[in-house]
Amino acid sequence: MILVHRLGKDSEELVVNVDQIEFIEGHLDTVLSMVSGKKIMVKESKNDIIKKVVEYRKSIMIGG
Repeated sequence: MILVHRLGKDSEELVVNVDQIEFIEGHLDTVLSMVSGKKIMVKESKNDIIKKVVEYRKSIMIGG
C-alpha cells in the first residue's frame, strides 16, 4: 500500500493497494487506472508513484 494525494482543492490522502494499479498515465496530470476500472487523479508524478511502488515491493521482500 502506498500513500498518495488526490488531485483537487482538498488534496485528500489516499492509501492505494499497488496490486490493484493496472497502469499509470502521466501526461499533464497523473492518473492511476485501477483494475476495477476506476481512475484516480493524484498530485504525485508518474515517477514518484513508480518509486513508491518499488520501495513498497522492496519492503515486502525484506520483511519490513
